Amino acid sequence: MHPPLRAALGLLPLLLLAPAPEAANKPTPCRRCRGLVDKFNQGMVDTAKKNFGGGNTAWEEKTLSKYEFSRYPLNSVKRDGSPTRVNRSWLPLTVGHPSPLCLEPRPARAAAPSEIRLLEILEGLCESSDFECNRMLEAQEEHLEAWWLQLKNEYPNLFEWFCVKTLKACCLPGTYGPDCLECQGGSQRPCSGNGHCSGDGSRQGDGSCQCHVGYQGPLCADCVDGYFSSLRNETHSFCTACDESCKTCSGPTNRDCGECEVGWVLEEDACVDVDECAAESPPCSTAQFCKNVNGSYTCEECDSSCVGCTGEGPGNCKECIPGYARERGQCADVDECSLAEKACVRKNENCYNTPGSYVCVCPDGFEETEDACVPPAEAGEWRGSRSTASPPCTGFARRLAAWSEIHTDSGPGVVRVGFPGDRCVTPLGAYSCRGTSFLRMKPRGSQHKRT
Repeated sequence: MHPPLRAALGLLPLLLLAPAPEAANKPTPCRRCRGLVDKFNQGMVDTAKKNFGGGNTAWEEKTLSKYEFSRYPLNSVKRDGSPTRVNRSWLPLTVGHPSPLCLEPRPARAAAPSEIRLLEILEGLCESSDFECNRMLEAQEEHLEAWWLQLKNEYPNLFEWFCVKTLKACCLPGTYGPDCLECQGGSQRPCSGNGHCSGDGSRQGDGSCQCHVGYQGPLCADCVDGYFSSLRNETHSFCTACDESCKTCSGPTNRDCGECEVGWVLEEDACVDVDECAAESPPCSTAQFCKNVNGSYTCEECDSSCVGCTGEGPGNCKECIPGYARERGQCADVDECSLAEKACVRKNENCYNTPGSYVCVCPDGFEETEDACVPPAEAGEWRGSRSTASPPCTGFARRLAAWSEIHTDSGPGVVRVGFPGDRCVTPLGAYSCRGTSFLRMKPRGSQHKRT
């Protein structure tokens, strides 16, 4: 059934306004820039001791320090006459061999970094499937080359120069927003060191403090209920948890409480636990027992052999359920089949004990009558002309002997003892078991009943 058109149209604005999962998880420009810088820095570490172009990087930078690397290939100009930018296909540069790069003598200066090393670092920054990373690298590659070749010594912190000052995608730690303003509490210890500044390190947020657990206030310098100030000065504030019995406190013990927590009461200048289980009206039902815990209580189920209980297990029953009796201080199953007074009174009938009860069944192959289990020979003589009928139900005794094969039916005290497909023709006055048969379990001393 389709929803009414008006209802569907009412949901449309909500669907349009809801952010797509991809958009919600899309990294911010600052996060992308920081990730690129982190990979660049790792690339510098990974290539620090490698050889490039058949030579040693340190030797190359030392030997070529008296030359200025020309950024343009010889005889290469743009249409407007200006020289073109160096192309990666012209690399690597091999010293001592003809090269399309122009080396011009100049006065000695600091060692020039290897452009081959730069190329390897750039090649490892982005996975081929990372479209956003590759797009950013393509757009900002000239900035990275400029920093590597010319500005590295002047601005050793690539993140600050590239992400903060050049791209203006991030802020320095402790500042936030489009103008990189200081967070609440200052950039050195935002939010007193006890919280997170909204937008910290990015061009986003409002600079407000989101306090850690136990702290509150605009600068996260105050303690919430359940904590006390263990240290406070002009620059630092530390809050420590109260004892579990205290709602408010001035120290760490239950004697330092200003107010007790729920489930605790003040006695002799200390908050102590209230034993709810000792109340005149027990908080739990008659089929449960009460278990006291600090500041509260729990209600646990009595053992299945109990009618009411004071604790866990069959040894704490107030009374035993029918079919169970006290034995050595706990409720135990009564084996009705082993009593002096027979539980199953029909001739040749077998008794099988079950938890809390018993069942009476004729032996395998015997015929059932109202007052006896008839052996096969006697049953054949009685049946006469009916001797061509189906054989008696088989496997009853075997199935009942294995308790795992007896299943509780929907009615109380009823167990299934036959299985679909069993067919048994018995003398008149007895019960047949076409399909599934049942025995109704009775407490000790009562007769079994077929249903």
